[in-house]
Amino acid sequence: MGDETVIIRSVLAMNVDTPAAGITRMPFGALPDGRDVDLYLLINDNGARASITGYGGIVTSLTAADRRGEFADVVLGFDDLDHYLAGHPYFGAIIGRYGNRIANGTFELGRTTFTLAQNNNNNHLHGGAIGFDKALWSAKPEFNAEGPRLRLAHVSANGDEGYPGRLEVFVEYTLTHDNELRVDYRATTDEPTHVNLTNHSYFNLAGPDGGDILSHEVLINADHFTPVDEGLIPTGEIRSVEGTPMDFREPATIGARIDTDDKQLRFGSGYDHNFVLNRVDGELSLAARVIEPTTGRVMEVLTSEPGVQFYTANFLDGGLTGKGGTAYGRRCALCLETQHFPDSPNKPEFPTTVLRPGEVYESTTVYRFSAI
Repeated sequence: MGDETVIIRSVLAMNVDTPAAGITRMPFGALPDGRDVDLYLLINDNGARASITGYGGIVTSLTAADRRGEFADVVLGFDDLDHYLAGHPYFGAIIGRYGNRIANGTFELGRTTFTLAQNNNNNHLHGGAIGFDKALWSAKPEFNAEGPRLRLAHVSANGDEGYPGRLEVFVEYTLTHDNELRVDYRATTDEPTHVNLTNHSYFNLAGPDGGDILSHEVLINADHFTPVDEGLIPTGEIRSVEGTPMDFREPATIGARIDTDDKQLRFGSGYDHNFVLNRVDGELSLAARVIEPTTGRVMEVLTSEPGVQFYTANFLDGGLTGKGGTAYGRRCALCLETQHFPDSPNKPEFPTTVLRPGEVYESTTVYRFSAI
């Protein structure tokens, strides 16, 4: 792994003295077919840490400092591989080939109709029954001037979950010395296909025992959102947030309007909607800013994507026990999944997600942490 790799004795211990910046690999368990799974611990110059496993490209832990400089883990997850293998709602995982929903699990491309795995009632969700979140990615750790970096690669075969084309996918996680977790996505194909990659981390900036996220203050840089039907499929309309509970153009607590008697909130049991970002094409633009007032932790999300799915963990019910024995209850975390819009393959009025041979899919999202 190179001379700059730091050797760290403890696998997951987030309470040991902070070693020098670097990246190290350690065993994390094995898949049922016997393949070994590794965990990579990235540490930047400030002592922030990110743990990422090759299974699903999952961010299993991520620390951020509060206003007193004390670090805490701010993402949901599990202490061991077995709990991830047992099933979970995509905690920290790379999502693909297509993040979010595709109506009825079908789309037309050219003159061909493709039928995908239907794993969300009759819809296709997050790449299907065996999406990228369940793949064992090959991994290459690096260390450079920006900070420790983990390069992941995966090949999705033609016909995988119903998608056409052989897709080569590369994802880079960099924990920068500016306290950012930067995620760079790249993909190529040998046949026309649809691609929409994201990361599905669940955040609670109050830390592991932070309770619900209703007091988190959120700003979303969007004048419009895409309303959905009862199955959470976009109707095709791009609607103004003006005068709706979706208006986060000025910071507001999540709890301020989440239980408003609004049809869109009833459909999602809270927030579970795609926002149309105000942005400049081809540039990293601010998608959202989240402030946790008790600790002072701040997370800014910047992206090259046109949309972000704001989800408030409405379907967690306390049945999953996570790190440190914490029961993950309703609305104990929030997701900000940068993306193209849901059901774009069936909505020609939405930005296209078609990738063709000779083209390169590229996308970047940055999670930037600070404190006030």
